[in-house]
Amino acid sequence: MPGIDEIDKRIINSIQSSFPIVSRPYKKIATDLDLSEDEVIRRIRHLKDNGYIRRIGGNFGPGKLGFCSTLCAAVVPDDKLELFTETVNEYSGVTHNYMREHEYNIWFTFIAPSSEDIEKSLEEISKKTGVKNILNLPATDIFKISAQFKV
Repeated sequence: MPGIDEIDKRIINSIQSSFPIVSRPYKKIATDLDLSEDEVIRRIRHLKDNGYIRRIGGNFGPGKLGFCSTLCAAVVPDDKLELFTETVNEYSGVTHNYMREHEYNIWFTFIAPSSEDIEKSLEEISKKTGVKNILNLPATDIFKISAQFKV
């Protein structure tokens, strides 16, 4: 994977928590960083294509929008890891899906219009994958921190 340079780092640092909400956000970023709009777009595309940036998008408070959110943990045998993670990732309400070194080795967050929708989806995932031990740990309190990683 090609490396990143100081200009890429400046772009990443500038967009992490203050992405401009304007009609031409990349032009605004370019102006702020003394670059051209085309260069910013090209560099962000390169960073995304090479896995430095996973996504660019808003983070919303599910509860404020009338949605439910939950953290799920599953015990997934090694021979079902790929099937399980691919199945979970098919659901648009899954925002994170990651492996941990623990008995509950796959953790994911799920957002849906209702807790019933989440339960139904977890049952579907279990049926499709044969994984029976999936914990549903609904959020009771939300604590948001600003996770910004200076590069």
